[in-house]
Amino acid sequence: MGGFFAVASTADCVTDLFFGTDYHSHLGTKRGGLACHDGRRFHRYIHNIENAPFRSKFETDILAMKGRLGVGVISNTEDQPLVIHSHLGGYAIVTVGAIRNIASLTARALSQGTHLAEISDGQLNQTELVATLINQGRSIADGIRIAQDAIDGSCSMLLLTKDSIYAARDKFGRTPIAIGRRDGAWAATLETCAFPNLGFRLERQLGPGEIVRLRADGVEVLAPPQKTMQICSFLWVYYGYPASSYEGVNAEAARYRCGAMLAKRDNVEVDCVAGIPDSGIGHAMGYATAKGLPFHRPFVKYTPTWPRSFLPHVPQARELVARMKLIPIEDFIRGQRLLFCEDSIVRGTQLKDTIQWLFDGGAREVHMRVACPPLLFGCRYLNFARSRNEMDLAARQAISELEGDSPLNLCEYTDPDGPKYHAMVERIRRRMNLTTLKYQRLEDLVEAIGLPRENLCTYCWNGSCGDGCEGGSCNDKPCRA
Repeated sequence: MGGFFAVASTADCVTDLFFGTDYHSHLGTKRGGLACHDGRRFHRYIHNIENAPFRSKFETDILAMKGRLGVGVISNTEDQPLVIHSHLGGYAIVTVGAIRNIASLTARALSQGTHLAEISDGQLNQTELVATLINQGRSIADGIRIAQDAIDGSCSMLLLTKDSIYAARDKFGRTPIAIGRRDGAWAATLETCAFPNLGFRLERQLGPGEIVRLRADGVEVLAPPQKTMQICSFLWVYYGYPASSYEGVNAEAARYRCGAMLAKRDNVEVDCVAGIPDSGIGHAMGYATAKGLPFHRPFVKYTPTWPRSFLPHVPQARELVARMKLIPIEDFIRGQRLLFCEDSIVRGTQLKDTIQWLFDGGAREVHMRVACPPLLFGCRYLNFARSRNEMDLAARQAISELEGDSPLNLCEYTDPDGPKYHAMVERIRRRMNLTTLKYQRLEDLVEAIGLPRENLCTYCWNGSCGDGCEGGSCNDKPCRA
């Protein structure tokens, strides 16, 4: 994933840029970058933030930066921002998303005489490729539209020039961009939680494919929003920050409703409810409130020095980090029938270890309630590290045990009332040694979010990508492994 922030101000913007970008640190741990323009030239800094937080890497850089216009990014992939010089003039660009047809777009660009830099392991810098597409336009806005039309997948972006900032939301709105205002300044952000402490008031969200230009004195619409919206539902389930709102729906409030939906369909008898930190806590509080049960913390998360556990690509490192972060409180474990709410079960490896040491700590029962349906498909729109390899997903591993690696029809596993779905869930429960396991139904999740079903991307759960396929099929073909 990733996130970004931009500000156009009548005064120096660097402090706002620094803190506004930092509010996106939960979205990635690979790269951080800042760029501003002082009216004469760009100031740009990029750092690796894998082993140190964003703030500590940039706190000295910002002393050398100045300008009234700036963009910042937290990226879990390539170096950003890039400073580009072309026939459109100079600009700094940041992007969030995933380009599925990067190979064909790269081949086309190279055939036209363009060169592209390799970043690592033969991969190209996605943001640089987007810039080559933009440079085909007669203007920056025209170039952004060319890029939006050419990209299969998703791409939201910010471009900084010497006199303005362009903000463009992905053509299906899979990631959000919010516009904020205060006296003498306008800002654009993925996470609205960046606004309040910087004094910005949320003005509105950009629509799908909308392009605007920000200056200190206002916002100009360069391309109106498109009609089709397919915003990522996982924003409310997991990776959106609790204090942020998307399309007018607060993430934490949606998680409370999600937990209440789980409680509505449940009749298990337990002593207390808990949440897997951090995003599982909101779901658990909603469940506990709906059931009138006590909410406890049988373990706490130690966060000052540990990065997010799902991001390291080496399984052993990921599992070690997860184990070190969670510290048990045995007073709330021994002899208890515990029900945990979790945002999702991805691979399940870390969660299985957590469940085991709950039993080792004296828990009588451990029940799990998951805030979303089983993850069956790897995200193909947001470069989402949690589900890159579909065959690593706990649900796909269970299906493989039941049918082999090439099931005839994965759609049968999306029906919560069907026998194959129940067999899959039972396999996961047994592998994780849970007393009981239940997942959220998709219709309940949609109701908890509160947006029309057609406006939400639910691909990772049912294979419905929203760009012409429904019911677990893509391009008129049944979804397969």
